[in-house]
Amino acid sequence: MKTMQLLEGLEFTDKAPNSEPLFVDAHGRVLRFTLKPGQSIREHNAPHSPFYVVVLQGHGMFTGGDGHEQQLGPHSLLIFDPAESHVIRAVDEELVFVGFLHGVPGMPPDKVGGMLTRDHN
Repeated sequence: MKTMQLLEGLEFTDKAPNSEPLFVDAHGRVLRFTLKPGQSIREHNAPHSPFYVVVLQGHGMFTGGDGHEQQLGPHSLLIFDPAESHVIRAVDEELVFVGFLHGVPGMPPDKVGGMLTRDHN
């Protein structure tokens, strides 16, 4: 078993939201996102995977493929279908969430890793 504290070592940047891979292997990826108030992640999608989001801290505006924007906060689970466009914006506080994706078809073996440096095992 490997473990990690998801709210330790948070990094925020002034220019843009921060995305940090916490775990990557051939089967999936776990990414931690940190946004300062007012920062946003432009519209995009994950063409080959659903995108599961768990909000850990703060509140954000989340827009899915239907164009409906919802404000969500800690303990919220969001499920975006494969290729579903989505937009994320921090409101008036820092926003931290974790995203989970399936592995990418044809991912080169040198791009596959494991737990990164914050492994607490």
